[in-house]
Amino acid sequence: MTHQPTAIRPAGGKKAGAIRVFIVDDSAVVRRALTDILAADPRFEVIAAVNDPFAAAERLRHVLPDVIVLDIEMPRMDGVTFLKKLMAQHPIPVVICSSLVADKSETLLAALAAGAVEVIAKPELGVKQFLEEAAAQVREAVFAAARAKVKVIHSPPPVAPKLSADAMLPAPSGAAMLRTTEKIIAIGASTGGTEALRVLLESMPMDCPPIVIVQHMPESFTAAFAKRLDSICAITVSEARNGDRLLRGHALIAPGNKHTLLARSGAHYMVEVRDGPMVSRHRPSVDVLFRSVARFAGSNAVGIILTGMGDDGAKGMKEMRDLGASTIGQNEASCVVYGMPKEAMAAGAVEQELPLERIAAAALRLAK
Repeated sequence: MTHQPTAIRPAGGKKAGAIRVFIVDDSAVVRRALTDILAADPRFEVIAAVNDPFAAAERLRHVLPDVIVLDIEMPRMDGVTFLKKLMAQHPIPVVICSSLVADKSETLLAALAAGAVEVIAKPELGVKQFLEEAAAQVREAVFAAARAKVKVIHSPPPVAPKLSADAMLPAPSGAAMLRTTEKIIAIGASTGGTEALRVLLESMPMDCPPIVIVQHMPESFTAAFAKRLDSICAITVSEARNGDRLLRGHALIAPGNKHTLLARSGAHYMVEVRDGPMVSRHRPSVDVLFRSVARFAGSNAVGIILTGMGDDGAKGMKEMRDLGASTIGQNEASCVVYGMPKEAMAAGAVEQELPLERIAAAALRLAK
C-alpha cells in the first residue's frame, strides 16, 4: 500500500512569524496527531508531513523548515541514517519522536549523538491519550529545538505559573556544615546536554570526586544513557537508585520522571529518588538537586550548569553559591542553547563561566 503525505494547509495560509515544522513519520495517524497538536498553537506552522526520508529529502529541495520532527523506524531509510545525512549537508534542529522500547534505546541515543536536540516519547498505541496527555510536551520540545537554531530566536509565549523547589524541600537556612575533605560535584543540563555530559565525563579520572547529575530526559532513556556513558568513560556511570551512596570515580544520573536529591548520613552522601510535582516545569529538576546540595553539602560542593533552555537550576545554584559552593557555568559559545547558564549568570549564581572543554579540569581543581 502506498502512503501519501498528510494534507497540509497551503503556503498562503502561513501563520506570520510561526516556527515552520516538517514531520517525517511513516504512520498517517501519528502524522495527523502531531499536525493537530502543533496547528493548535499559534507558535507553529506545519509546512509538510511525509512518510519516509526519501519523500522528506525531495520536499526539502523546495521548503526550508525551522524544525524537523523525525521518527526512527521508517521504510526505505531509518531515521538515524537520514539524520546523519541531514546534519552533514544542511543542519536543521531535529526532534526525535519514537516509540520507547528497551531494546531500541541505544538507537535513539545514537540519534542524539548524531545531532538530534530533543526527544519525544511516542506510544505505540493510544494516540488519543498521547494527544490529551503529551500535547504540551510535544509543543515545548519543538519550541526548544527552534531556539537551538542560532539564526532564529523566538520569544517564549506567556506560560502558567510554575512550581519552585519549595514543592520538594525547604530552602536552606544556613551553612550545611564546615568544609571537609569529602567533596561532591553536582551537574544540571538540558537541551544539548547529552553530548556536553559525554565531553565532561570523558575528561574525569577514575578517582574523581562523586558526581550527581540531572539531565532533562524522558523516562526510560536515562538508564540507557548512563549505560552508554559508562561504556566510554573511565569512571563508572549509572542511573541513580534511591539510597545509592556517592562514591569517588562514580557518577549517578537522575532517572527520568523522578526527582533526585542529595542526602547525608553521618560522613556519607547518598541520593534520594522521589516522586513529586514538576519543579521549574521539569521532573527531574536541577533546582531540586541543587537546593538539596546546598542544604547537605554547602561549601563541600562544586555546581556545574550546562547547555539547556529555560531557567531550571538558576535558583538552586544561587543557593549553593550563597552557602559557599564553587559554581561553574558553560559559556555561550560552547552551548547548544545558552538558556540555563545565562539565567544562572543573571541570578548571580555562577562564579566562573568556561567553555565546555575546560569545565572538568576546573571542577577537579575546585574540589581539591
